[in-house]
Amino acid sequence: MRFLFRRKERLTADLRDRIRRSFDEASRDEEHFPSSIDPRIYHVRLILDYFGDLAGKRVLDVGCGKGRFARVLRERHPRARLCGLDISEAMLKFVPAGIGAVAGSMTELPFRSACFDAAYATESLEHAVEIEKAVDEMCRVLKPGGRLVIIDKNKEQFGRLETPPWEKWFGRRELERLLKKRCRQVSCRPISYWEDVQPDGLFLAWLAER
Repeated sequence: MRFLFRRKERLTADLRDRIRRSFDEASRDEEHFPSSIDPRIYHVRLILDYFGDLAGKRVLDVGCGKGRFARVLRERHPRARLCGLDISEAMLKFVPAGIGAVAGSMTELPFRSACFDAAYATESLEHAVEIEKAVDEMCRVLKPGGRLVIIDKNKEQFGRLETPPWEKWFGRRELERLLKKRCRQVSCRPISYWEDVQPDGLFLAWLAER
């Protein structure tokens, strides 16, 4: 089986700093890295539908950026306890009050095992470099029965958009294989930004239950 991330690449201190600085700079670009998102976008609706009632539950946004998805979850589930993690402290400055903001790496989540009821990563795993380690970390911090959503780009469409050199896109079976190591239920589907628009192959969503 061939993987886009078959070669074992390491997230060295220099590369981590390079990625962090790129997102620090991007934090000043509100047009391409906005602090809010339309709640009607299917990426948002899929997460909300899959998680269900989040009252009293702990939810982790992995690679949250400015917290645009977490804003919607907080509005829909004010009794949920939301936490956003990002490598860029400049991005985290935009995360609104009421949502925990933690600086850190996806490959070394600064949380104890089995402490979240749900977690999601939207177009952030592609920047993790050490993909297997990041997936393992997301599964580690989930409670038994906890749910995980990963939304990212399909490797079959790679080259369609300009990307930084460290960015990786994934095939359906690649992430399914990694998730099945730690999760008892795993599925994947192509999705579009809008529910009534046929998916064009760019985005895939992986749904997993610990």
